[in-house]
Amino acid sequence: MKAIPLSITCLLALAGCQTVPDRLPQAEPAPAVACYFPTDPPTDPPTDLPTGQSAPDETLSVLTDSIDVLEAWGFSLETTDTELGLVSASRERELIGYYDRYDYDYGYGSGFRLFGGFGIGRGVGIGVGGSFGPGFGQQPVEVERVSLLARDGHLRISRDIRRFDHLGDLRESYSASNDDFCGRFQDAFSSSVTPQGAS
Repeated sequence: MKAIPLSITCLLALAGCQTVPDRLPQAEPAPAVACYFPTDPPTDPPTDLPTGQSAPDETLSVLTDSIDVLEAWGFSLETTDTELGLVSASRERELIGYYDRYDYDYGYGSGFRLFGGFGIGRGVGIGVGGSFGPGFGQQPVEVERVSLLARDGHLRISRDIRRFDHLGDLRESYSASNDDFCGRFQDAFSSSVTPQGAS
């Protein structure tokens, strides 16, 4: 009987270890519980609406109050869709002193870069040069984007943050639908809601 080489045995063993992912990709970290909360329903909700459908006036009121909160926080409105109950807004701020310590395009890391050459031919030449400090370009910025979905008497908040370096390249991107932001938004939204029947 012919012996099976060890390399083939290891290859077969590794092939058997491959598995199929048990779920589709999801946002990490998952949105906080505070990012999904009920909105104040109207005093006399209509009874002739299909199941799961909110009154148009209620949705419009929720979106209006939500936009007021976002604009008070310095967000700029990007898109609105009253039929879907969707609002998207963003704001950005400059990141002073932000850099990637492992990216030598910034001039950080080593702090000083030295380059040069030496050659011998008919004559002898030596050249030395250096550079220090960050590269020139735009100021690094952080872009914060928030999407709100008003549906079925509830408001869902989705928030993400992206950071761009001085060259405009994306450096960081992550989900930021956390308890702190959503809790503060919920408090601000609740205080801005006008009770039904109030003038």
